[in-house]
Amino acid sequence: MRVTADAIVDTAVELAETGGWEAVRLHDVAEVLETDLNAVRAHFREKEDIADAWFDRADAAMLACAAERAVAELPAPERLETLIWAWLDRLEPHRQVTREMILGKLEPGHLHVQIPAVLRISRTVQWLREGAGRKARGLHRGLEETVLSSLFIATFVSWLRDDSPGFRRTRNRLHRGLRGARVLAGWVPGYRHAPPAGRPGLPAPVPGGHYQEHTQS
Repeated sequence: MRVTADAIVDTAVELAETGGWEAVRLHDVAEVLETDLNAVRAHFREKEDIADAWFDRADAAMLACAAERAVAELPAPERLETLIWAWLDRLEPHRQVTREMILGKLEPGHLHVQIPAVLRISRTVQWLREGAGRKARGLHRGLEETVLSSLFIATFVSWLRDDSPGFRRTRNRLHRGLRGARVLAGWVPGYRHAPPAGRPGLPAPVPGGHYQEHTQS
């Protein structure tokens, strides 16, 4: 029976749930799938490629969310917020393994892993911009990418460590970050970012994909 890339990723993640991502070995994955290493190598050159495929699933979930009509009709900041959470929600069932994947990429001396990891984040942010229908060009696009990348990374790191109910702490941080970016954008010459009519402010996110008026706790 031909082994699929999805089966390899699923098996590696399940093994990591019991023994940790660092302990996962490709020969163990092959053994569980009752195949050989060549069958694994046909899809992945190394274990880090499996981690990348795991994050590719989050990218796909984010873009599937972007294709929903209700999401496409949201104002830009709410759309960005919704898409980022679609990305995180796809990883949430194996959040501990996801954290271990990231820590593995950050180990000193692993530049061959760290440089592709930076490019991986950049690729996800590019898909995020596409999904949100961003149209900035030139210097404005560069500024937007820098701000979005910073917000995305900060949100991801917060989410990995967040033990608050429904990740409320991370949700509020992302909400404040997007709101702050919106205010700053108004000071950038030539950057058009008009708020939708009748919507003076952004509502605060709550678990379940719904929004409510932001209140201070």
